[in-house]
Amino acid sequence: MNHDLLSGEKVQLVAPNPEMDAELFARWARDSEYLRMLDFDPARQWSIKKYKEWLEKDLVETEKSDNFFFLIRTLVEGRLIGLVGLDGILWNQGTAWVGIGIGEREYWGKGYGTDAMCTILRYGFDELNLHRVSLNVFEYNQRAIHSYEKSGFTVEGRMRQCLRRDGQRWDLIYMGILREDWERNFS
Repeated sequence: MNHDLLSGEKVQLVAPNPEMDAELFARWARDSEYLRMLDFDPARQWSIKKYKEWLEKDLVETEKSDNFFFLIRTLVEGRLIGLVGLDGILWNQGTAWVGIGIGEREYWGKGYGTDAMCTILRYGFDELNLHRVSLNVFEYNQRAIHSYEKSGFTVEGRMRQCLRRDGQRWDLIYMGILREDWERNFS
């Protein structure tokens, strides 16, 4: 009980501040590689004002009880480097989906995403009493797949040739982790 619920070894999960964070989101969106790892949608640019409105309306002021969204802040520098959240929670089933993105390239491949994922999973299993957390990832995002496996996820299926990028077809991979997997490996 003495561990900070929203802190890992490298990161802390913090609430977004639309006034201050909209500029970060707009800057991260200028990196099309980041966007193409994050979403099916075509890479697009939004204004800082549009990101601010989105943060306020969809993430901060929402009364939805099935959405827990955080920004990822490094413990050492205190720098905001990405986002992570649980959504689509079905309380009666104890299930949720998780999404994560590291917007600051210099933090890619250095364990910050894995630490943030482990932190949000601890929050989901210990605080929200979830039984299962799911995610999907594009086949070409091998760095993320490796990170998810280190966080305890296992591949559960794939949707073949679901996505077309740069003239090539890619699978969408489904991964999941159960509470018992988490407890066995991380508690």
